Amino acid sequence: MVKRSKRRIDAAARVRNLIAIDAANVMARLGERMEEMVTLFSRLRDRGPLLTVIDSLYPTVTFRELALLPPVEQRAVNEFYELLGDLRWYMQYTEDMPLQLQKKVIALVGGLEANHRLLTAVIGRPDPDVAGVVNAEVVARAERRAGAIAPRKRHRG
Repeated sequence: MVKRSKRRIDAAARVRNLIAIDAANVMARLGERMEEMVTLFSRLRDRGPLLTVIDSLYPTVTFRELALLPPVEQRAVNEFYELLGDLRWYMQYTEDMPLQLQKKVIALVGGLEANHRLLTAVIGRPDPDVAGVVNAEVVARAERRAGAIAPRKRHRG
C-alpha cells in the first residue's frame, strides 16, 4: 500500500513539474516575442506568429493525469490555461487592427502573468534539476553531423 501511494505522489510531482515547465515556456516565449509577433501580424496579416508563440503541451494532458493533483492545484492549472485559451481565441479570430490587437494582447498577457504567478505559487516552479526546454532552430543535417562526425571524403574515380 505504501508503494502504491508513493507512486501516486511521484506521478503527481511529475505532472506538476511538466505543467510548470509548459506554463513557464509559454510565458517566456510571450515575453521574448510579444512585440515581434504583433509586428509580423501587422506586416504579413498572418496569425501564425501570434499563435505559435502560445503553443502549449497542456492539451495533451489527460483527466487521469490531472486527477493526480489535489483540487486546489487543478483549479490553478485550469484558471491559467483558461486564460491562455482566451488569448488564443482572441488572436485566432480577432478582426482588430494591429494597434488595437497590441493593446488587447498586452492587457490579456498582463492577466496571464498574474495568473502564472498564482499558478507557480500553488504548484511550484519547474524542477531546477531538469533541463528546461529552450527555443532552438533546426539546422541542416549536414551541419549537425559536421560537428559530431567528420564528413566522408568523396573518392573521384
